[in-house]
Amino acid sequence: MQQISDIFKDKKKSPPEIIKAPAYQWQDMALRIIKELAIPQSKKNSVFKVCKDYDKNYVEKCLDDTKELAQGSGQWRYFFKLVAEKKKSS
Repeated sequence: MQQISDIFKDKKKSPPEIIKAPAYQWQDMALRIIKELAIPQSKKNSVFKVCKDYDKNYVEKCLDDTKELAQGSGQWRYFFKLVAEKKKSS
């Protein structure tokens, strides 16, 4: 049988943290890009904006090209350069 102190200890433990799923597909894609390219905190909002404003296929193509062509910690810079090229060509 349990001690009364054990019962109170179990109740004091905090409930498990609930992580909400993204509401839209572009949010999920942005989170994946942030993780894969190690995007700095100051540029995370820009990734969400890119994923929201541009076509999913275009953003995935930019991500694939970035992984192939850029190396090291500067990959995220190359990703934004590729995205910016579409603005210039439009």
